[in-house]
Amino acid sequence: MNRLLPGLILAMLMAFGARANTDSLLHELTIAVAKTAGYDAAKLQRIEKLRASLPAGTATSARTLFDIYEQLYEEYQIFNYDSAYQYAGKLQAIARRLGDAELITKARLRNCFILLSSGLFRETYDSLRAIDIGRQPDSLKAVYYALIGRYYYDLANYDYDGNQHSTEYDQHGNAFMDSALTYYSPASFEYAYYRGLRDFKLNNDAEATTYFEKLLNSPLTDHQLALTASTLSGLYMKNGRQEQAIDLMITAAIADIRSSTKETFAIFNLADLLYKRGDVRQASLCIETALANAEFYGARQRKVQVSSVLSLIEGERINAVEAQRRLLVQYAIVVTLLGIVLAILIVVIRRQVKKLQKAQQMITEAHAAQRLINDKLEEANKIKEEYIGYFFSLDSEFFVKLERLKRTLDQKVADRKFEDIRFIVNNIQIKKEKEELLRSFDTVFLRIFPHFVDQFNSLFKEEDQVRLKDNEPLNIDLRIFALIRMGISDNEKIAQILEYSVNTIYAYKTRVKNKSFVPNDEFEVRIMDIKSV
Repeated sequence: MNRLLPGLILAMLMAFGARANTDSLLHELTIAVAKTAGYDAAKLQRIEKLRASLPAGTATSARTLFDIYEQLYEEYQIFNYDSAYQYAGKLQAIARRLGDAELITKARLRNCFILLSSGLFRETYDSLRAIDIGRQPDSLKAVYYALIGRYYYDLANYDYDGNQHSTEYDQHGNAFMDSALTYYSPASFEYAYYRGLRDFKLNNDAEATTYFEKLLNSPLTDHQLALTASTLSGLYMKNGRQEQAIDLMITAAIADIRSSTKETFAIFNLADLLYKRGDVRQASLCIETALANAEFYGARQRKVQVSSVLSLIEGERINAVEAQRRLLVQYAIVVTLLGIVLAILIVVIRRQVKKLQKAQQMITEAHAAQRLINDKLEEANKIKEEYIGYFFSLDSEFFVKLERLKRTLDQKVADRKFEDIRFIVNNIQIKKEKEELLRSFDTVFLRIFPHFVDQFNSLFKEEDQVRLKDNEPLNIDLRIFALIRMGISDNEKIAQILEYSVNTIYAYKTRVKNKSFVPNDEFEVRIMDIKSV
């Protein structure tokens, strides 16, 4: 489905009861999630057709290649970061070969869009600053200023602290969005959408609502529908229209799935809304889909945001299981008390045969109910063990060592062998434990990144490559950059972990980078590109 009729969707939202309509849309969302592979396959088929259209010879004009690469980029830009980034680089290379300033700027803006979508805010800012937009056509100026506006809006959302920083980012975003609006055609989708978004950020809610609702009543692509519906949903939520906000966010999530949009925030926001409403089952489906999208696309900031909500939703699911277990325990207590009462009655009415038979029948039924409840309790306990067993296993070895030390010390104190106690304490090998901890880190890290050493060495000439000793998983150089690959980039934090000074860590990093044939400012980026299994 290339185009939808959003006006009909909005009319449907108004015509039916809020809750019933939400349930219907959630059912449609569940179906769409199940069909995700089919939508993605259609997307990949379009991409393969474009790739097949690439000329095999070398006589093809650079401009023709530019046009085909641009189409491939557009297919990938909200689908997969790595591929989109690759084609953005090819566009820049061809544009520089042609020496066409407009094409160079266009290719750079394509690259900036991808960097921003992936959450590389610093790289986005540096790339945008390097563009001289002054002599470019209005169409590129519009894209340029809108990208800067989006950069500040996304930064405000990612670094949201409810005070000065996010407010300042939004103010910067509004200023650049004003500039973008002067270059977009008032009849374009972009003008209406960014005008509404700017009014939303300025708290001009009535005007923003008008722009977005008009867009929903016009022909839109799936991607345009998703953008409009999700933004209007945030506006409705702000103004207390919760049910309508949820319905619009579901509509946006469905449109994203149909268009194979992986760089999306709609289904993550929907998971948060459903979780707060108490619909843990649907929230879990949405957050798992959001995490899969973030991992597929490669959006770093989305992974961080999704992980924070994922833990809450999964915790709520565990709490629901625990609540069921407690309820079954209460039923068991009630049945037990009932059994006691029945036993007393049996003693009292022993001579009355009919009443005794009735009492026996009650006991039989009570025992059957007890067995049924016991079976349910056993099932609930198994479920609980599956959830918590993993966490206990992590700590068991530590507690065994601690218990052994405690018993030894208790015995020595009881025997008043204080010299033995001092000997035991002095022989606790903290350094050895630290080395074992680091060795465990090395082992786990290499299990996740088994090709790390080889790919690390590929960044150096052969004579400068790392040569490890026997039984040495990682040395200090590799360990520093292993920590960086795990996301620990702060020198002070690395120094604390490895028990070196900050200056020493800085010296190690500088020495290693200077040996590599990769430029220093790109070295850590190449380290982050090393893939796990």
